Amino acid sequence: MKGFAHVDTWVFDLDNTLYPASCRLFDQIDVKMGEFVASLLKVDFAEAKLRQKRLFYEYGTTLRGLMVEHGVNPDGFLDYVHDIDHSPVPADPRLDAALHGLPGRKLIFTNGTVAHAEKVLARLGVTHHFGDIFDIVHSDFIPKPEMEPYRKFVSDTGIRPESAAMFEDIARNLEAPHALGMTTVLVVAPENRDAEHLNKATGGIAQPHIHHLTDDLPGFLAGLAERPR
Repeated sequence: MKGFAHVDTWVFDLDNTLYPASCRLFDQIDVKMGEFVASLLKVDFAEAKLRQKRLFYEYGTTLRGLMVEHGVNPDGFLDYVHDIDHSPVPADPRLDAALHGLPGRKLIFTNGTVAHAEKVLARLGVTHHFGDIFDIVHSDFIPKPEMEPYRKFVSDTGIRPESAAMFEDIARNLEAPHALGMTTVLVVAPENRDAEHLNKATGGIAQPHIHHLTDDLPGFLAGLAERPR
């Protein structure tokens, strides 16, 4: 199994990865997406959620599906769905200490926005660890798991994939970084219902492109920091 002795760049997804899914922050975004789809398509909320989930599973993000199928302007959608209460995200001293112990760069790679990421990092108390946030706007609104945004991420940040590790909560989002040569880590939680459903639907979590698995990100990172390099 691929280890971490060679890793000098640590790349983290944001939602339900860097913060625990148990705080249910993304549930607020999920509701807002349903509301947006209901208003756009003039359907009730239950029908809107069915359509929204189909878009998410098929296109990688609800936004991408809405752009392709309905010509939605991304700025209005992103502003609406990220207008949420970030206070459920608790400060995480364990995560702060674990990140401090990891040598090298730490980066955020998210299908969300920079503004949303900045609010989450501030709540966690880990903003100072991260040099760059690569968001869906930087990705030209093409989301993970498509290969194109990963290649753009590598180009824009100047990282070397073979010396980078990628942390994600959705298994299919690790296929591209694995193909590029990154070490991959899947972060799981029973509260992360969308990821659990999607991971089961796309082959489960025991797949060759997943090198490591954890249900405790701070603990996992702390263990890495303690290993001899």
